[in-house]
Amino acid sequence: MQARQTGPAEGSSAVTSCPVEAIAAAYLSQTSGDLALALRCAITDALADLLDAERRTRERSRLISRGFVRGRLDDTGDAP
Repeated sequence: MQARQTGPAEGSSAVTSCPVEAIAAAYLSQTSGDLALALRCAITDALADLLDAERRTRERSRLISRGFVRGRLDDTGDAP
């Protein structure tokens, strides 16, 4: 299956109407039309974003867990 080249040559309304087409056109523009390089760059960026999102999720989960445990320890019933 061959990749289909899309971009401003097909009309600017086609690029702006679909975010996927706009992103693909931006990567193709950055790589001077090199499809293989554009794909590798898009995958690299997507994986970096995914790893960052997973890191933030783990960080939030730890903060929530600590807050839950702290709240539980503070509520021991020792208060008058």
